Amino acid sequence: MITTSNLSKKYANKTVLNIEALEIPKGQSFGLVGNNGAGKTTYFSLLLDLIQPSSGHIKNNDVLVHESEDWKPFTSSFIDESFLIGYLTPEEYFYFIGDLRGQNKADINTLLAQFEDFFHGEILGQKKYLRDLSKGNQKKAGIVAALIGNPEVIILDEPFANLDPTTQIRLKGIIKDLAEKQGVTVLVSSHDLMHVTDVCERIVVLEKGEVVKDLETNAATLKELEAHFSGSELV
Repeated sequence: MITTSNLSKKYANKTVLNIEALEIPKGQSFGLVGNNGAGKTTYFSLLLDLIQPSSGHIKNNDVLVHESEDWKPFTSSFIDESFLIGYLTPEEYFYFIGDLRGQNKADINTLLAQFEDFFHGEILGQKKYLRDLSKGNQKKAGIVAALIGNPEVIILDEPFANLDPTTQIRLKGIIKDLAEKQGVTVLVSSHDLMHVTDVCERIVVLEKGEVVKDLETNAATLKELEAHFSGSELV
């Protein structure tokens, strides 16, 4: 589904990302972890054509991301609140995204009804603009907006940050359902090792822009990741 080949990104003389090869198959829940500056957001930005690669490329369903926009109809994302339109209410924003993705108001209302427990009564019907919502509620709105239009690929950067425990648990269920039951390719970056091992069947560790681990998630994965980041791995 997503193929990365000889991909690099440089700023001045500094290489911030260098991935020789990375394959993410359709329907996989894929986790990307690493310390600050490891290259996680850079990779997602390249995948979304927000920045141009210095060399190499990413293909999304055989579409060269930096040369064509044909990947956009089946790909959605929520990276941060800059993806929102602050002067709209959540309802206006959902309908706007729906219109872009060929969904009418009835379609959107049906989707939103599935996430009443995720919203906790704090998003819809509040007569608030998105800019006036808390960081956590902005994130909830952005994540649900990314589900509009039945995308085949969903990219979420730090989706668990700023969410309360109840919402984090519900989000885990949403992500698992997307990948396991609906066959959606879900890419998640996170600093929270426990959450990412709970929801992702595969986890890649980036360090200084390079892949240093590529793990199929199992019962020992969390301990292996903790050992890596604590520097206590056996040599």
